[in-house]
Amino acid sequence: MNRNGKVLIAGLILAGCATACASDPEPQSPYVNAAEVCDGVFAGDLEKTVEAVTGAKSFERRAGGGMGQVIEKIKKGYVSGRSWSPREELCEMAAKGSSSAEETTLAFHIYAPQDVNYPGNPEGAKRFSLGKEAVSNIRSAGIYFECISPRLDGSKSRPARIYGGLGNAHYRGDARENLMDNLRVVHSASLALAEKLECEDSAGLPDKLGPGLRELPPVRRPAEIDS
Repeated sequence: MNRNGKVLIAGLILAGCATACASDPEPQSPYVNAAEVCDGVFAGDLEKTVEAVTGAKSFERRAGGGMGQVIEKIKKGYVSGRSWSPREELCEMAAKGSSSAEETTLAFHIYAPQDVNYPGNPEGAKRFSLGKEAVSNIRSAGIYFECISPRLDGSKSRPARIYGGLGNAHYRGDARENLMDNLRVVHSASLALAEKLECEDSAGLPDKLGPGLRELPPVRRPAEIDS
């Protein structure tokens, strides 16, 4: 074979290799960072907060319905006319190498009216003026808010009562800033839900939580009122 023939064959081999390589994408990493976890609702300036709240920097990549499935369950719960609905997880923030018992979770559901200003919150929980009410303690946080949306028929006269809750946060002590970080995580997810659900005025939730968020007095239990 002459030199030109050899060059032609070599060129065809290289071209075939390039085509095969281009059509074979790199495998996805089984792990994601804080900006990618939970449908990416923390991308921006909350990654460090998420790392503090979960005690991790790398998380298992979890397949799931994500925000779309949560919204469908909220709509279904609202249409049912019941005062509450079962919780639906947005995500499990499973730290690399952690057990299922250690997973920090975010979930939503329709809440009953009597859940707001409930006197049985865990000891050490703080109440804040956010939505209808927000509660945070060393291992969890939650926001109660109402949504009026064109996607929820009848919500003009009967707003949807939605609760967003963070569970099993990493223990870091009971300093106010730690409780605020727990609340910032669930606020970010709740705001994303309100925007996707097209809630009027973002369901009354602010764009960000500042350090001056007003703390509410604890709700007195009936026994304390009677004494």
